Amino acid sequence: MTEGNFVDYVKMHVASGNGGKGSAHLHREKYIAKGGPDGGDGGRGGHVIIRGNSNLWTLVHLKFKRHIKAGHGEHGSSGRSTGADGKDAIIEVPLGTVVKDTDTGNTLFEITEDEEEKIVAEGGKGGRGNWHFKSATNQTPRYAQPGIPLEEKNITIELKVLADVGLVGFPNAGKSTLLSVLTSAKPKIADYEFTTLKPNLGIVQYRDYQSFVMADIPGIIEGAAEGKGLGYYFLRHIERNSILLFLIPADAKDIVEQYEVLVDELRRYNPMMLDKERFVVISKSDMLDDELKSEISTILDKDLECEYMFISSVAQQGLTELKDKLWKMLND
Repeated sequence: MTEGNFVDYVKMHVASGNGGKGSAHLHREKYIAKGGPDGGDGGRGGHVIIRGNSNLWTLVHLKFKRHIKAGHGEHGSSGRSTGADGKDAIIEVPLGTVVKDTDTGNTLFEITEDEEEKIVAEGGKGGRGNWHFKSATNQTPRYAQPGIPLEEKNITIELKVLADVGLVGFPNAGKSTLLSVLTSAKPKIADYEFTTLKPNLGIVQYRDYQSFVMADIPGIIEGAAEGKGLGYYFLRHIERNSILLFLIPADAKDIVEQYEVLVDELRRYNPMMLDKERFVVISKSDMLDDELKSEISTILDKDLECEYMFISSVAQQGLTELKDKLWKMLND
């Protein structure tokens, strides 16, 4: 999937359908001059429905759909005939989508299951026909109910990537390179910061045809929770991940400090992120000899609060062990 096709944020205006009017018809036949009321009910207006689709990974199909309208209900007619319901407008979204009311900022609901449906704008009910109002004192009511008007809303649709493992790190830490060697994904890789501008997803093939999903999130910088860099905009994608895999390059000035800054940014964005399982990998470790690795390990064993591992994506070192570790964490 190219970066241009990854759309994770869409605003649109939705409108359901009007309910149809009830009929005020009075029954008339050749030999029945004054038949009773037989006006049918109006049909229901169409709903605007959000439906989960497990085959979608992005909101790109909604990129240019700014207005969604459902069909209006048909009016009732004679013979107590009910008008047809308006056609529902269905918006298909990937799993992990959050729908918000743009005007209030309130979250309306989340879609997390395939084929799950939620009504975002309810169609107006059809009006009742005049036969409902017949009584002993009013034998021929000449009125019926109008349909209930449509509902309009401005909504924001946000995608939170559903992945088992989320890669967390500073720009140029080697996240895209790791994703490219563990999966079939082809993220953009270059030797400058913020090469990754959109999240990338890849499927890691494991033993016995098993697999798990890994997400490469754009690099976080200090202050991301306040909106600096690209981190704030994409931090929401990490909320869905079961495991947070922290990537810190071996040539970092202070590995423990980098880890603590990253954890602090996640805490400031959403304290519940700290409840997730964490694992640290020291990337680009092919630059280290055994003596340097031993020195770094001594520091990490003392100061780092979670488990760690040395890997090199380019030299293909430690990747099998990393997959084994992640699989064990996912299935414990």
